[in-house]
Amino acid sequence: MRTRLLLSSVAVTLSATLVVGQTKITPPDNKYTPAQDVELGREAAAQARQQLPIMRDDAVTSYIEDIGRRLVAEIPSDLDHKEFRYTFDTVNVREINAFALPGGPMFVNRGMIEAASTEGEVAGVMAHEIAHVYLRHGTAQASKATKYEIGSIIGAIAGAVIGGRVGDVVAQGTQFGLGTAFLRFGREFERDADIGGAQIMARAGYDPREMANMFRTIDKQGGSNGPEWLSDHPNPGNRVEYIAKEAQALRVENPVRNTQGFERVRAHLKSLPQAPTTEQATRTASRGGTPKQGGARPTGRVSAPSSRYTEYTEGDTFRVSVPSNWRELPGSTAVTFAPEGAFGEYNGQGVFTHGVEIGVARNEAHDLQTATEELVDSLAKGNPRLSRPSGYRRASVHGRAALQTTLQNVSEVTGQPEVIQLVTSEMRDGSLFYSIAVAPEDELRIYQPAFHRVVSSIRFTR
Repeated sequence: MRTRLLLSSVAVTLSATLVVGQTKITPPDNKYTPAQDVELGREAAAQARQQLPIMRDDAVTSYIEDIGRRLVAEIPSDLDHKEFRYTFDTVNVREINAFALPGGPMFVNRGMIEAASTEGEVAGVMAHEIAHVYLRHGTAQASKATKYEIGSIIGAIAGAVIGGRVGDVVAQGTQFGLGTAFLRFGREFERDADIGGAQIMARAGYDPREMANMFRTIDKQGGSNGPEWLSDHPNPGNRVEYIAKEAQALRVENPVRNTQGFERVRAHLKSLPQAPTTEQATRTASRGGTPKQGGARPTGRVSAPSSRYTEYTEGDTFRVSVPSNWRELPGSTAVTFAPEGAFGEYNGQGVFTHGVEIGVARNEAHDLQTATEELVDSLAKGNPRLSRPSGYRRASVHGRAALQTTLQNVSEVTGQPEVIQLVTSEMRDGSLFYSIAVAPEDELRIYQPAFHRVVSSIRFTR
């Protein structure tokens, strides 16, 4: 599947907002600090990204990110927590849903975008979720419950947002059965998020009534098999009426309703295979395996690395930034980042033709070069045409001593020469940290800058 780039989605139409008498919103009491919001959201988002099929498609991700940035820029200064980091991921599942975690990570289902009639409706749902974040409703909700320890609720948050059988498994791993209680808000919080979202929508140039229109669409698809969003966001009552009243007070002139970006994204999504359900998409992940492209052999036909980068936090080990059109493929001891078409199954093994694998291995030698040579020996067992390193160059990863070498191989998948760039370093506990970057020899010139930037972005977190 080739990724198609999309120019900036947000309309350049000028709009103006005249605030006459907007409703004052006061954040609820909260025993947690904003820094704890950030910690909770970051950890839960990392777990969610491991379980959910995040789209690595510039046409979609850049569009959602542009809307998100436009809305975040309009958060009232007295409610804007500078330590919050708002991120926007699109999940390739068909259910109508979106959720935001404490501290800023937001996930928007592809099904939500496909259900919207205008860009303003997409922005309305996102604005509502952003309001939950800056009003700190997630940790305020936990504050009203039992005395949860912060470490005990991270897994429960992930269980709440992933949903289905996979979510049940994640939530059961926590000390308390907090689960969905953390993110399923009451009517008071919902009303405040509606009003707060309407206000930042208006300041961003959108008509808040588009939010109400989207809620009507969601309501129409209710019932026992209705949108997951409904169960987490109960209607406070008279929702459409009070949003319309707030919109009158805000008076947006020449609002953004639809854009070429919205139409292009809709057309692009229609050209893709139908999104799976959340249960279908997470079935492999629930078994602890690496997601594969339908078990198919990699095609090796991939898009060039995107100029946009997305940051990932891998447990308590490291952070890294990779091109936004690379997919994260978690494994038991390592994580692979690769573009669509580059990963799959060959001879019963998960393989990739382009991308980077980053992981941690045992180090019995307690000597960096010896441990690196043992890693190369291990790689050679699965790659009989792998060359031996001619030597090692000294390098640095996040200020720690490292070794770098380049290997030559002939891919069993494509039959073509490929280059493998290996970087190793030692963790504080003595284990071996490694990065393995792979690209066909004739494409190395295209991939070399991305490989260098990925390794340079690595930040150890322990």
